Amino acid sequence: PPWINKFYVLDLRPENSFVRYAVSRGYTVFMLSWVNPDERLSHKSFADYMTEGPLSALDAIALATGEREVSVVGYCLGGTLTAAALACSAARGDSQIVSATFFASLVDFAQPGEIGVFLDDAQLEALDAMMAEKGYLDGRYMASAFSLLRANDLIWSFAINNYLLGKEPPPFDLLFWNADSTRMPAKMHSFYLRNMYRENLLAKGGLTLAGESIDLSRVTVPVYLLASQEDHIAPWRSVYASTRLYGGPVRFVLAGSGHVAGVTSSPQTAKHPYRTAGSLPEAPEAWLEAARAADGSWWLDWDEWQRPHAGDSVPARAPGDGGLSALEPAPGSYVRARAG
Repeated sequence: PPWINKFYVLDLRPENSFVRYAVSRGYTVFMLSWVNPDERLSHKSFADYMTEGPLSALDAIALATGEREVSVVGYCLGGTLTAAALACSAARGDSQIVSATFFASLVDFAQPGEIGVFLDDAQLEALDAMMAEKGYLDGRYMASAFSLLRANDLIWSFAINNYLLGKEPPPFDLLFWNADSTRMPAKMHSFYLRNMYRENLLAKGGLTLAGESIDLSRVTVPVYLLASQEDHIAPWRSVYASTRLYGGPVRFVLAGSGHVAGVTSSPQTAKHPYRTAGSLPEAPEAWLEAARAADGSWWLDWDEWQRPHAGDSVPARAPGDGGLSALEPAPGSYVRARAG
């Protein structure tokens, strides 16, 4: 998952929990829960997130289950990290990851969308100065930037209904999660903005992480790319651009709605059709013209795609039964740390 927000976006309620769905389909599911960093972790780098996150998790999963082969899912910034981890693994000849799924993830940042207005040199320098004071970026600044991209929905509607009209906001799981901000370590965040958004080095090449040259063309595992048609954070055409980057088979699927609602559109809650196509032309508009719409949730399409990469069925596992002991009940202590 991203560490711009918390992992429980994929486990909000039984009705739209991707984790619950995956478990119900027989998958053994592990989730990363990122610490909410403070000034003590200001030195943590993007490479540290890769090595201490997904790459370390592979060893933990092997310890817990005895399995060396894993299918990985990355969401948003977590997907950017997943791409880097896949390229790092390929450079090392490591074959533990057998398939990769990306939810609304930018890997090619050539056209980042409206968020680019916040990323000129002057604003990046101001961000660096702000982070240097505390050692991290306060989560409220990131949340405000994303809200400004959809001001009518995420700012003005609440100002009118709550402040002017005095209405109580209805309970809404996505808005609660959206308000549960996280911090960004200064070193990591500066590197991410400059090397990904500004220089696009993950897609173009020239990036070195953990001593490895990151070359996405060496990634040959099957890849499933999901984009959302109304996404204001990872525009679907920019997500589509990454279909040209990998060296293996790629499936691209376009969900309806936005960055979160499109991803959490379960078979029980799906309101918009999703689109698929049999080929991947270079231009996203050509893909869209050829795409077929299907009613219901793209989760069903993903399950059909993923199943051949999932291995044989095994008896249900319980946390702590293998070589990895259970520390505490889910969702764990990291996710309870509030940015404020």
